[in-house]
Amino acid sequence: MPTSFNETVIEEFRANEGKVGGPFEGGDLLLLTTTGARSGTQRTTPLGYVRHGGLILLVGSNLGAPSHPGWYHNLLAHPVVRVEIGTRTFQALAVPAEGDRRDELFAHAVRSAPGYGDYQARTTRLLPVVVLERADPDGWQGPGEVRTLADKVMEVHTWLRGQLREVAAEVEAHFAERAAHRGPGEPPAPSLGLQIRQRCLAFCQALEFHHTSEDGHLFPGIARYHPHLGDTFARLADEHRTVARIQAALVELLAGIGIAEPARFRSELVRMSAELNAHLDYEEETIVPLLAEVPWPPVPPVPPASAPGGDGGDGAGRGDGDGAGSA
Repeated sequence: MPTSFNETVIEEFRANEGKVGGPFEGGDLLLLTTTGARSGTQRTTPLGYVRHGGLILLVGSNLGAPSHPGWYHNLLAHPVVRVEIGTRTFQALAVPAEGDRRDELFAHAVRSAPGYGDYQARTTRLLPVVVLERADPDGWQGPGEVRTLADKVMEVHTWLRGQLREVAAEVEAHFAERAAHRGPGEPPAPSLGLQIRQRCLAFCQALEFHHTSEDGHLFPGIARYHPHLGDTFARLADEHRTVARIQAALVELLAGIGIAEPARFRSELVRMSAELNAHLDYEEETIVPLLAEVPWPPVPPVPPASAPGGDGGDGAGRGDGDGAGSA
């Protein structure tokens, strides 16, 4: 049985293809699942949202309270979130808008739902506006159909390379904009913005998950059938450790809301690009061909026949909190 207002709304949402009654009746409602900033536990919150062209916007109003809602702090720590709208479920990259873009999107949100203006009037904090972008290696459609484990590994590699290129392009665009500034007014802030931070943090977390899965499952499974490749797996493991050290340096630089040391971040990103691309090239040369005959998704094992007569085979301001109605 549901034990809170949020749980009641979530249960009704999922039972009625995204339609609910009460205070949300007739409005645009989604379910946002974030990962707790401190606990690492998944938490689902029903939130109102606003569409702006092809964008989905969330406003961190917390009903005008003085602190940001818990889900906002959670997505700053873990930018990849799960979104449910109607009967659709997908992963998204959560990117808070900044500066003039934030003001433009907030003005649109107020035109669509004037209550957001009332919430802003109740508090001195600037209500964050979060843009949800479709972006994840499992939901992303790469080139060609995925039929084998080799295809799947290549799909993830292509996604990782693409995300790294996108972060690098955004960083270079920031430096180019500063270099080209001739006034009047101030040049772009030296600290890199939230969009770069969120995209890079999501990339680092996806890369860590990918390499952990390879070290824990994929590589040991292949090694059992190809014991002569011991040196190859030793080299791949060493490269994983090298990439992990660079990744840790990047994550350390991402610890704040902005990236306070853009020049250092840029140099670490260049180092990551070189090391990771060389690693992926080597893995694709030595390991991926061995996976070309392994079907994907895996074929489930046939269960044994059953015997005769048997039965068969965080609080607001710190993250983690759900906060009813904290859109």
